[in-house]
Amino acid sequence: MGLITNIMGLLFGNNRNVLIETAQVFRENAENASARASDIQTEALRQFATEFSHPRRSWFDVMIDGMNRLPRPMMALGTLALIGASMADPIWFASRMQGLALVPEPLWWLMGAIVSFYFGARHQAKGQEFQQSVTDTMARTGQVTRNIQAIKGLAPDAPTLTKSAILPTENAALLDWQGKHG
Repeated sequence: MGLITNIMGLLFGNNRNVLIETAQVFRENAENASARASDIQTEALRQFATEFSHPRRSWFDVMIDGMNRLPRPMMALGTLALIGASMADPIWFASRMQGLALVPEPLWWLMGAIVSFYFGARHQAKGQEFQQSVTDTMARTGQVTRNIQAIKGLAPDAPTLTKSAILPTENAALLDWQGKHG
């Protein structure tokens, strides 16, 4: 009996469980992990609550907070509006872009620096690449205008294809099938 007691004491003695401690080396204790996750969640909620628990905020603070949230959505929606305008009225859009082509390069750099500072981690090279892409797009405006005119030339009175124009005549199998299925 003493041998079994010694072995059991070795495994489970001194208020320790060697098997569980060994298993926890290879697998995380689910109960302790849940407790840690709960603590993290509680701390995150506490920090969030303290951020918004300032009862004495002035109207100026509220206004500035609101204004700080506007630039990104305004730039995104403005870009989408420009894309829509380019499709709705390409000539109007092209004339506006020609006006942008007249903006001096240092002013583009200044605007790029301001936007880069505001949004962070942007580089001047990105602004210069954008200006180059605008210039490339403007160079294609004439071709786009000619294409639009050509599309408008495809009016309902323009010649259209008839069924006889698209039926093949050299395919004997197809002609045989057409003969049988009328």
